[in-house]
Amino acid sequence: MTQAILREIIDYANRADPYPLYEELRKTPVSHEGDGPYVVSTYYEIQSLLHDPRISSDRRNLTPTAADPLAQAEEEDTALPPAFLNLDPPEHDRLRRMTNRPFGPPHTPHRVHDMRGELGGIVSGLIDGIASADGLDRIDLVDQFSYPFPVSVICRLLGVPPEDEPRFHVWADALAASLDPDPDADPSQRHKGSTDVRMELGMYLAGLIEERRKSPGDDMLSHLATADGPDGAMTTMEVLSTSALLLIAGHETTVNLITNGMLTLLRHPDVLQRLREDTGLAVPMVEELLRYEPPVQLLPQRSTLADIEVAGVSIPKGASLWLILASGNRDPKRFEDPDRFDPDRKDIQHLGLGSGIHSCFGAPLARLEAQLALSELARRLDNPRLLEDPPPYRQNAVLRGPRHLPIACDRILD
Repeated sequence: MTQAILREIIDYANRADPYPLYEELRKTPVSHEGDGPYVVSTYYEIQSLLHDPRISSDRRNLTPTAADPLAQAEEEDTALPPAFLNLDPPEHDRLRRMTNRPFGPPHTPHRVHDMRGELGGIVSGLIDGIASADGLDRIDLVDQFSYPFPVSVICRLLGVPPEDEPRFHVWADALAASLDPDPDADPSQRHKGSTDVRMELGMYLAGLIEERRKSPGDDMLSHLATADGPDGAMTTMEVLSTSALLLIAGHETTVNLITNGMLTLLRHPDVLQRLREDTGLAVPMVEELLRYEPPVQLLPQRSTLADIEVAGVSIPKGASLWLILASGNRDPKRFEDPDRFDPDRKDIQHLGLGSGIHSCFGAPLARLEAQLALSELARRLDNPRLLEDPPPYRQNAVLRGPRHLPIACDRILD
């Protein structure tokens, strides 16, 4: 039964609405079948495991089985060492601390806050671009807004020269395609294309790192390349893998958060109108979005470093785990009326950005990007409306979101 539900979750036919499948999973908080993964689908059990040091995020500790529906789904980048997202302590902690020094508190407390004006300018410029495009009778919000916005932000954060930003947009699109493969495409060609793009990106970043070591600025890449603090200095390969992580992980999740957010608002016009009149609503609304339509639906391919017991189920050392974050976010034992979108909901301790040592590194920036983007779209798009519902979704079941969001509006307000 569990394997059948997992196959349905992966099946593209259920991408637009996987929530009934998650509801079915929650009937058995920890389920397992044959040689498949142990699947955890309820809030408190997921939260506990996210804080459990006996759970490994290092793929090298995992032995994929034929019964794991995602065993062969993700391409490994063998050219770079694992990013800290896919490491366990103590290496995870060392690299995360070093990456955080130029990004957030306590060493750089104002980095994200000070980007607010720059982010607002990017948002305004993209909306102005929509206004000057071919017409307002069919706008693809993903291609024209949700995709380019986070790439521009990551470029500014890393310190990529403005004239090189278009190259990053091309690389981001190609990497996104590798994470969201066309099932009809030739796998060998897809893998070659992804490898070529990663090589190009790596060579570019390596050159930029050397430039920053010779002439550092105040950008994150300069700090990562030159800092030599209590944890020592990053190697060039560690700077490369960290920079690639910031680009890929930071971009993909934010695209989904903004797109899922606008889709949800268009389905709830009363909330859209409230946001148009009160931009302060953006803060609690984004938190509710992270619960209601999280950009990362599940964390597959975790493993156990010891025998553990969860909800009365004994899970042996070396077992594969799937943590279904989006299911935990709809758990009625944690959230009242969980299938209702309610920006006034109190105590939204969601799992949309993870929890524990692997909680989303870029959470403050992602929140700010979504708050600015959605409040400005609500303010400036006059009478926006969906043209397709549900819209076409991406193939990826982990990073779930519309691949296109066709909308129309009457005009773009100043």
